[in-house]
Amino acid sequence: MSADKTALAVKAPKSKFAGTQIIGSYFYKHIDLYVMLIPGLLWVVIFKFIPLYGLTIAFKNFQLFLGDGIADAIYKSQWVGLAHFESLFISPDFGRALRNTVLISVYKIIFLFPLPVLLALLLNELRSAIFKKSIQTFIYLPHFLSWIVVFGVFYVFMGNEGMINQLLGALGLPPVMFFTDNAVFRSVLVISDGWKEVGWGTIIYLATIASIDTEQYEAAEMDGAGRFIKMFYITLPAMIPIISLMLILRLGNMLEAGFGQVLAMYNPAVYESADIIQTYVYRIGLGQMNFSQATALGLFESVIGLFLVVSGNYLCRALVGRSIW
Repeated sequence: MSADKTALAVKAPKSKFAGTQIIGSYFYKHIDLYVMLIPGLLWVVIFKFIPLYGLTIAFKNFQLFLGDGIADAIYKSQWVGLAHFESLFISPDFGRALRNTVLISVYKIIFLFPLPVLLALLLNELRSAIFKKSIQTFIYLPHFLSWIVVFGVFYVFMGNEGMINQLLGALGLPPVMFFTDNAVFRSVLVISDGWKEVGWGTIIYLATIASIDTEQYEAAEMDGAGRFIKMFYITLPAMIPIISLMLILRLGNMLEAGFGQVLAMYNPAVYESADIIQTYVYRIGLGQMNFSQATALGLFESVIGLFLVVSGNYLCRALVGRSIW
């Protein structure tokens, strides 16, 4: 009889409030952690979700002084639908900015994305701790310089009267106008970005290498594996997940070709090759006070970025079996 009662107790359906009770007890048990989340949640709501109302500017003929405040001005502005998007897509300036943005981003991915991985692998092979830390410090330092300072450094070397052109003149060769020639300015952007950020990008890969179990290297050494064998069959495979993650995130930022860098280094002479979406938004939004069209362009950039993140995640999952969700 007791066995039957036990079986019935086991088969008895759980209360529909059981899940709620479990969640409530878990919340009460960790109430201190949830209280600590409140400031972060408030920050997200105030600075991330509430401003989303401003996206309606992209679909309105926004007039800044139409109402008593920004929110009232947005509400009272005339609804024009997709008119701003249509004017953007037929604008030759937008086509130029989009082309330049994609080209500069692709160049940076092709030439700069593999460099932090290679640097991390090479630094990991250094045996002298002092020399290794010195090299790390040396290659990290440019990251902390502003783009204005970086522009000044590169202009000293690559300006019209810079050291490189003086050397070319001494050799009887024609000067290269690095900052005013559309044919070479994109190369200057890629080189300067690599000099500034590649060293800093190695940090996450070095952290990944540090987390690899040393027993794998010891076992490989017992089997007679050399440095290159261990690098290619232990270190590099362990880095694949984080490399995939960084590549997905980089693809999502495809339309962010480096606003601060381009704004600091470009000039009207190289608009044809260096004017990107962010600088175009800056000019039409603040320069021409056309907030509606600037918002439409920013929304377009965000939607394309989301599409690229999803596509990159799918490709990484299909090709290497890794994804971020």
